[in-house]
Amino acid sequence: MADEEAEQIHSTEIGSAAAAIVALRERLQELATELTDSREPALHSASQYCQKFCQTLVEYAGRWKISEAPLPLVQVYMVAILSYAQARHQLSSECDNVSLVLERLALSCVELLLALPEETPSNIWKEVQTSVQTAHNLLLENGNDELQMLCAIAQESGVWTNSALQCILSKEAPQEETGW
Repeated sequence: MADEEAEQIHSTEIGSAAAAIVALRERLQELATELTDSREPALHSASQYCQKFCQTLVEYAGRWKISEAPLPLVQVYMVAILSYAQARHQLSSECDNVSLVLERLALSCVELLLALPEETPSNIWKEVQTSVQTAHNLLLENGNDELQMLCAIAQESGVWTNSALQCILSKEAPQEETGW
């Protein structure tokens, strides 16, 4: 009986997380449409988009605690990074918030990935890899390399398989790569 209840609670949590991710995608798409349709000056539109984007991210990410449910948070961040990368070409570089939001988003995502358990489900890790690589490629098309660090981590088979992190955790000196 207790097992059935626990499984039902778990299924409900998964369903509500999936619904929240769908709602987040829809909300971020609405923001992108507002940006595209805006008649405001580019600087003002970019500033408004960044503000609404951050408010939306805080709203959705605030539904889970990293210590209790890091996987839905990873999905929130992947959706957010991909959405921001898709909108980036429409955002005025004159707005200081544009690059700041992306830098902070990438750093927060790296921190989140480092908080994941060593055994991250492969489907979630594949989603991370695909989302980060797609976002990175979109940004590179416009000369932005803000996701370089996140991209390097995502190229591994897991966060904790990165050789530099392995050395740090084992208190060994990382091997220096010599390019000569």
